[in-house]
Amino acid sequence: MADADHSYLALIILLPIILLILLKLIVRPRPTNIPIKSRHVFITGGSSGIGLAVARQAVSEGARVTILARNLEKLQEAKASIRLSTGIDVDIVSADVCDYDAVKNAVENAGVIDVLVCNQGVFVAHEIENQEIREIKEMIDVNLIGTFNLVKAALPGMKKRTDRKPVSIACMSSQAGQVGIYGYTSYSACKFGLRGLAEALQQEVIADDIHVSLIFPPDTDTPGFAQENKRKPRLTSIIAASSGAMQPDEVAKIALNGIKSGSFFVPCNFEGYLLSIATAGLSPQRSYIMAFVEVIFAGLLRIAGLCFQWTWYGSIEK
Repeated sequence: MADADHSYLALIILLPIILLILLKLIVRPRPTNIPIKSRHVFITGGSSGIGLAVARQAVSEGARVTILARNLEKLQEAKASIRLSTGIDVDIVSADVCDYDAVKNAVENAGVIDVLVCNQGVFVAHEIENQEIREIKEMIDVNLIGTFNLVKAALPGMKKRTDRKPVSIACMSSQAGQVGIYGYTSYSACKFGLRGLAEALQQEVIADDIHVSLIFPPDTDTPGFAQENKRKPRLTSIIAASSGAMQPDEVAKIALNGIKSGSFFVPCNFEGYLLSIATAGLSPQRSYIMAFVEVIFAGLLRIAGLCFQWTWYGSIEK
């Protein structure tokens, strides 16, 4: 009996160790570090909110930063704000990400990009039945097609870079890109699309030492968020409240750290980490420790996810 107990104990200890060793051998892509000091970071949607916060954080870490947005006046205000807080100037570019020729021209004039942060975004929460097609198309064009335009314009220069250090393409998704929410029909479709783009793109560019990150901020206290709340359906507010709001500077610091470590998924809060584990699926994973966590806890988090769904559908039924 004692021998059997010892055997079970040895098995309990050995199985996790064997799993960790196996995962360390098979996780892809391999771990990497992407330096940003003295390198060119190009950020879209950089005139306010998360984009402005990422720009400020990157400047403070020694990067050369270019910010792109449509509104030139807001870009100039952002540039002055960054200069005031850091003492350093950034380059500004006024262009519409929906216009490929304008994006291509902006990227070529900016010079070789080491870190591309596709942060532009438009969001209007509404039930699809009541939402205008014009709003749906605008969200798809800005959030998804705009990212295609940026990646396509920047890739040739990134591939031809001379220093051969690893570089990054980061897409700003959302927790609405991890789970669909009432009132986010159009927005979630765009953000889920970014995941497909990012997963396939990582396979296409890994041979050139280009690393893709997908960032999942929750609701963030930005000027755009204040506008969103004015039209947000009541049920959307109730369901989305299950993940708390963050400040842009908090999101920016986490996002930039995720980019520098080459992480594919970059969640920004505890709920985001749980969602990343629950929705890992066939996504790339560099960390064998995180892969271990995903394997062990995926089943439990499926139960937790069903509990959330039970709560959400209960609110809808009421």
